[in-house]
Amino acid sequence: MGMTRRTLMGSAVAVAAAAVTPQAAQAAEVPSLWREFSRTPFTHPQIPYIGRAGCHGGAAHFPRRPVVADVRRFGAVADGTTDCAPAINRAIAAVGKAGGGTVTVPPGTFRIDDVIRLDRSNVVLKGAGSGRTTLYATKNLTDLIGVYGSRYGGDKSSWSWAGGLIWLAPRARWESLVAAIRARAWPFEGWTGNRRDEWRPLTTVAPARQGSWTVTVTDASPLRPGALVLLRLSDDADHTLLEHMCGGGPGPEAYFWDDKTKLTSYVPYEWPVRIARLHGRKVTLERPLPLDIRPDWAPQLTTHVPELTGSGVEGLTLEAVQTPQQPHLLDKGHNGVVLQCAYDCWVDDVTVRHVDNGFGLVAASACTLRRTRVAGRGSHHPYFCREGSHDNLIEDFTIEQRTIPAPANTQLHGINVEGLSSYNVWSRGDMRMGTFDSHRGLPFANVRTDITVNNNGRHGGDASAGPLFGARFTHWNVRVTNGRAGLVRIDGLAPYSATVGIDEVTEFDQIDVPDFTGDLHTRLESYGSPGAVRPPNLYEAQRRLKGAVR
Repeated sequence: MGMTRRTLMGSAVAVAAAAVTPQAAQAAEVPSLWREFSRTPFTHPQIPYIGRAGCHGGAAHFPRRPVVADVRRFGAVADGTTDCAPAINRAIAAVGKAGGGTVTVPPGTFRIDDVIRLDRSNVVLKGAGSGRTTLYATKNLTDLIGVYGSRYGGDKSSWSWAGGLIWLAPRARWESLVAAIRARAWPFEGWTGNRRDEWRPLTTVAPARQGSWTVTVTDASPLRPGALVLLRLSDDADHTLLEHMCGGGPGPEAYFWDDKTKLTSYVPYEWPVRIARLHGRKVTLERPLPLDIRPDWAPQLTTHVPELTGSGVEGLTLEAVQTPQQPHLLDKGHNGVVLQCAYDCWVDDVTVRHVDNGFGLVAASACTLRRTRVAGRGSHHPYFCREGSHDNLIEDFTIEQRTIPAPANTQLHGINVEGLSSYNVWSRGDMRMGTFDSHRGLPFANVRTDITVNNNGRHGGDASAGPLFGARFTHWNVRVTNGRAGLVRIDGLAPYSATVGIDEVTEFDQIDVPDFTGDLHTRLESYGSPGAVRPPNLYEAQRRLKGAVR
């Protein structure tokens, strides 16, 4: 299963301590939270286990697929004027039909007047490097597909948070989305289709606890090792599932959920996971359970729309034609790279420039974005993670300072997470603008670690989307260059969560109040000492933690 491919190095505490120079040893701080977590990594009340986040459980290397096609063989010309989108899409389609492989794009600038659709599994689109291969996009998604309104009403453009000019999604799913948009039947975007009705039950699941790797099912006969299934949990009339996502207790129990209609539209909670092993009615999963399983939530394993898997984009720059940024929520769709209904897919060494929205995860899970960069005139969402996206890894990422001043009535977010998305990680980031945008919709159990941020963005989120945070949010080793607290220091906002090793900050500009009353059971440690906190990177430390890899 590849779950032990990295050599276990003993506890991360020992590794981190060994890495500290003698000069820094006196200043190093190992928070009590880390010592607690290392004893109970799958069930800690404030810190989530995210050591398996990312493509193939966070593998250090992506699959290498043989080169099958060069886009020039299909008619692409690096002259900056010929529309090469048809040729690139023909190459991708041919390789996909042949069973997979790598489509190469040589150095140079290739004009594209359409969406590049990576819609077949096990296909890699590979340039010569983000500094050498450029796809120059001349049109936006409104031009190419049409106006995309919001299923929640109003005059907002859903291209403000959906779709990409490089779009990784299974072919049938992409076609159904485009058909619905053109019919103005604004769709749901996730794993169970435009109306959330494209699934069937496989088996019910017995009660189990968060952190368990094995569950018991009623009937294992429809299941197979290696298969991707959905764990589906439905809320009850008292909203005890939503309360559980917030850690439970008096605060979530007193919260009024019934008017949070946007939030409740995200339930049932749908968590994609591969089956690792079967033994009778015992099913071992490739990741531990994200939540408890209780009979009140009708737990079951189900089917879903066919996933995109094993595909990636590497080594190129996507540059949109430079146009003024549109007013807030009216984006035309000069968007970058989006992964949708994708599992075990990746993006590596890719830059997007002059985009409305940079890199997106929409109902995507177990994917890795590595060495990605957002540059140019400034964007609305440099990164967005929504519509039930889980277990993703975004590492070694950069948001550059905008090259022109922000136009009036525009808004900058940052690294966004919303819509019940959980167990996602942002690691080793350089944010020269933006913020830690928890965008309501009750995201929970997400980690941001080892990041430098000029905290000058603003979070969003409709009031009907409910709380900013659920339980087990962790911000660990965050260097705040402008001293602003907003959504980085979260010990007064996020229930059952942790803020560890951040700079001393103060509240100014956008100031939030807690969604829940009473004791939030949050923790603040190593405050004012981001450089000294050990381990310095929570994700990497969890990867190394002895006994935590199954």
